[in-house]
Amino acid sequence: MTSAHPKSQKPAETASKTAESLLDRVNIPADMKDLTDAELRQLADEVRDATVNAVSKTGGHLGAGLGVVELTVAIHAVFNTPEDKLIWDVGHQCYPHKILTGRKDRIHTLRQGGGLSGFTKRNESEYDPFGAAHSSTSISAGLGMAVARDLADKDNNVIAVIGDGAMSAGMAYEAMNNAGANKSRLIVILNDNEMSIAPPVGAMSRYLTNLVSSKPYINAREIGKRLFDVLPSPIRHAAKRAEEGVRVAVGGGSFFEEMGFYYIGPVDGHNLDQLLPILRNIRDGEHEGPILIHAKTQKGKGYLPAENSPSKMHGVKKFDVVTGEQKKSKPNAPSYTATFAKQLIKEAQADERIVGITAAMPDGTGMDIFGYEFPDRTFDVGIAEQHAVTFAGGLAAEGFKPFVAIYSTFLQRAYDQVVHDVAIQNLPVRFMMDRAGLVGADGQTHAGSFDIAYLGCLPNFVLMAASDEAELCHMVATAAAYDDGPIALRYPRGEGTGVDIPETAEVLEIGKGKIVREGKGDVAILSYGTRLEEALKAAEEIDATVADARFAKPLDEALIRDLVKNHKTLVTIEEGARGGFGSMVLEFLANNDLTNGIKIRTMTLPDVFQDHDDPAKQYETAGLVAKNIVKTINSE
Repeated sequence: MTSAHPKSQKPAETASKTAESLLDRVNIPADMKDLTDAELRQLADEVRDATVNAVSKTGGHLGAGLGVVELTVAIHAVFNTPEDKLIWDVGHQCYPHKILTGRKDRIHTLRQGGGLSGFTKRNESEYDPFGAAHSSTSISAGLGMAVARDLADKDNNVIAVIGDGAMSAGMAYEAMNNAGANKSRLIVILNDNEMSIAPPVGAMSRYLTNLVSSKPYINAREIGKRLFDVLPSPIRHAAKRAEEGVRVAVGGGSFFEEMGFYYIGPVDGHNLDQLLPILRNIRDGEHEGPILIHAKTQKGKGYLPAENSPSKMHGVKKFDVVTGEQKKSKPNAPSYTATFAKQLIKEAQADERIVGITAAMPDGTGMDIFGYEFPDRTFDVGIAEQHAVTFAGGLAAEGFKPFVAIYSTFLQRAYDQVVHDVAIQNLPVRFMMDRAGLVGADGQTHAGSFDIAYLGCLPNFVLMAASDEAELCHMVATAAAYDDGPIALRYPRGEGTGVDIPETAEVLEIGKGKIVREGKGDVAILSYGTRLEEALKAAEEIDATVADARFAKPLDEALIRDLVKNHKTLVTIEEGARGGFGSMVLEFLANNDLTNGIKIRTMTLPDVFQDHDDPAKQYETAGLVAKNIVKTINSE
């Protein structure tokens, strides 16, 4: 396997050399190859400090990156990246990786407009061979790269680091099953920071783990496997149990072994004295097939405020490095997420059949708030959106009212289950799609751009979009009351508009929109979702009529007929991709011969994957603010 560095280690450096800033000397991983093990430990400390300092200024994902600092240093020191492929899963673990791979001078631009992505990104660096912002993809991608290497007769390593909950998704096990059967050489490092798969690592375990990763042990074990086949059955089974007993004592890797992986662990993921020799043994060994190194780590390691935080400071705003206190902006209005949660609690208080489901995002979806009130009716299924949807289908089939709160972008992962397990069977599952539209710093991978189109084409579905937080309350109540099939509600990230929240929410008539502003001109604007505020700004300038569609499916056909009958221009606007609400309106008008003499324009998100930026700037770039509406209306 590829090796571009000396295998022997230099003596420990002098005290004066230790005081030198090593990170200043390390711009790319090749600069690490001549460092001693002691210097690598110092480098890890400096990388941790640099990570904390950067995120304190930009906000972002902190705890996960701090937990993999030593792993990151060890991997880049031992392997020959970028020729050796390194895949991070989930991608928000990658900040230390970015610091060591030519991006340290730009690390303070993380998640800022025009700056570095908060995730790995192929077009950002050759050291990012695979983009990873949704989780649990690394083993599949790594196996693909390993097979491609074998087909091309190359000898580079492929390393997939999977963790921070990513092993809770079924896709990871599908990939492991295939990798175990395929037998291509693939190195998987399980970053186990909270999953409690194995017991604590002791001194004997450390010794045995180093032993079983060594080339002599691996070779002896391969010889032993061949001998097992010729031994008499009782002896063969006894020998196999003895050999497995050593590895079970080391860390309980029998599950991974049954999947076809050579298991090593658990390893202290913060101890370079363990990590470096193990990775060197693996690099220089001749073991064929997949290998899994089980590294125990601590999320937020080395930064006390993160270590002491219940969430390990997973996602943070800008913060004070000394205290860890996050800077809080003054809220102008309640967030859509909190508004949803509070209204759902009201509905659940009146209806004991209501249950809440989330896929590893209780904080982000408001299900944590719901869970405080109804712990026995709240289910966090882990990063398993497919399971979440079919689980909800089973609850609905038995007469319960499941509210599945999943980000729009993450619901894409369960599309087959939405179609087959819910829509075809017409089960009344309520889909609450947070983060609809553009999402700011999380960028293109987390934008909720496509749900209007991908749900709008499905029979039996009702689609709603809230234009403000009061409408959101009405639509949660409507979803709770609707039992005739699946119903979906989209709403954005961030604060609402500041309207009064109704004490008692109204159950809306399905498929019924409303006129919000009567204009005296010849222009009508039909809005779906929270672009309504921008539509009203534009309407003030040109005295246009503005309508809130409320529903994309079924359409309010009577409302649309009145708009085209009484106006010469109709503009639709939505926070979704082409093929969504505007397309549905156009299809209705065309099929009913209602387009004659009418100027019709649809305003959607542009046909690109938009980069991260401030949300307001994103919508301006997308051309979905008031000035763009006016320009569209005045265009020929």
